[in-house]
Amino acid sequence: MLTPRHQALVATLAGMTVGVAVFGTVLAINSATGNDSAQTVVATPTPTPSQNATDGLQPDALQFVAQTFGSDRSPITAEVPSGWKSSQSGTRPRYVDSTGVWQVRFDARGSKQTPAALLAARQGSIDEPDYKVLSTENSTLVYTYTDATRGPRMGLSRWIPAGDSDRSAVEITVGGRPQDEAGLRAVLERATETLQLPGSGDDRPS
Repeated sequence: MLTPRHQALVATLAGMTVGVAVFGTVLAINSATGNDSAQTVVATPTPTPSQNATDGLQPDALQFVAQTFGSDRSPITAEVPSGWKSSQSGTRPRYVDSTGVWQVRFDARGSKQTPAALLAARQGSIDEPDYKVLSTENSTLVYTYTDATRGPRMGLSRWIPAGDSDRSAVEITVGGRPQDEAGLRAVLERATETLQLPGSGDDRPS
């Protein structure tokens, strides 16, 4: 027969055993539900554009696809980056990437003025904060400015002559940020090289 002292000792040991079991059960439940004090928080990364926002638009990451615009009577074709979409067709389409950071715009209305005259007019008409002209070579106006919403921006506008005429047929403008310059130049050159104007009977702008 157990003495009162032995009975008290057994009761104490039983209580400790139950306590350990309960603690282990609670610990297991907390671990399973992620409620233990040592749980690790894993943040889900926010999706980013295919191009690195810091490094800018990279030429070697671009793929191109042909797009047709203009009119049924005078269709024009040029290649733009794959995935860039235009919300309008006709003679003034604007193709924009899914993030809205980069774009290429065409103005195929034509002009009786020469590319040089149109470049000079555009150069003097831009009224934007921190506007700065970087170059005007090859009938191309390269400039930077600061947009109130998007911050520093860069634009490159090029005027293409109509065949052997001095008149202008198409204006191509690409836009982005200063760190996107290499990619923007690649987009502009690809659009220029692949530009196909209508036949000689229709490629003289009025």
